[in-house]
Amino acid sequence: MDRPVRIGTRQSRLALAQSGMVRDAIARTLGAAPGEEERFAVLVPIVTEGDRIQDRRLMEIGGKALFTRELEEQLLDGRLDVAVHSMKDVPADMPDGLTLAAVPEREDARDAFLGREARRLIDLPQGARLGTASLRRQAQSLVLRPDLKIEMLRGNVDTRMRRLAEGDFDAILLASAGLSRLGLADAIHERLSLGDFPPAPGQGALALQSRLDMAEAPWLRAQDHAPTRLAVEAERGAMLVLEGSCRTAVAAHGTFAGDRLTLTVEWLSPDGVRRVRRVGSAEATDAETARALGLDLGALVKAEVGPDLTA
Repeated sequence: MDRPVRIGTRQSRLALAQSGMVRDAIARTLGAAPGEEERFAVLVPIVTEGDRIQDRRLMEIGGKALFTRELEEQLLDGRLDVAVHSMKDVPADMPDGLTLAAVPEREDARDAFLGREARRLIDLPQGARLGTASLRRQAQSLVLRPDLKIEMLRGNVDTRMRRLAEGDFDAILLASAGLSRLGLADAIHERLSLGDFPPAPGQGALALQSRLDMAEAPWLRAQDHAPTRLAVEAERGAMLVLEGSCRTAVAAHGTFAGDRLTLTVEWLSPDGVRRVRRVGSAEATDAETARALGLDLGALVKAEVGPDLTA
């Protein structure tokens, strides 16, 4: 390529930190020496509609696509070569002409508990205010602590942590991966167990999205981490069946032991009263097999839940 690779990213501090890591990795693949990264790859920050609207849940304003739409439009018209997303923000259906070209190695997939005084979720006082905009985190928290008062919390990481410090909430839940990537891991009081809090599909992973004609570029393929990609393929298969979006409380998490992929899939009612979970495993060395495991487990969960997944 006779010009720098153009990498689209949201403009939040976390998105820029994540995309900066990807830029440096791509630049190194293209032969950049330390300090020369911007000669080989540049970030193109874009403010998305999801970033502009901060006072409502995503399910009220259009869902996850609000974080990806503007980036996808610029990929399709050639202004970007690749876009970096948090995988959990990428809808199950992708626009024609675009593909998930690479999935770098995953960070910690667990949720993080941050409290004003309590250091564990279980130690929160009766009726404590817990801040989150995630229906999944809301439902999983209410399974353990039905007394909690769940209050809507959106905004970037800095905004959420500031509101906790100012006393708007007794505790908040964030993704461990984002805090680690921002150098804020020390702020985490408890990393919630994957048993009680299996994460959103793709949580902790990044998605490198490109046009189909760019997908096999060597500098892009070099960023792919096969175990992470296959786990994410399985998780997104379950998400597709369960209409995983901001309107449904859905979790899916895959792990590998050798070539064997084990996947946990669950659906919860928003109040935490109903919880349906299935766990399965398969030898998975390709995306098709991994995706099939997610589709199968998602179908089992959906059959038990019934037709109304938002109830």
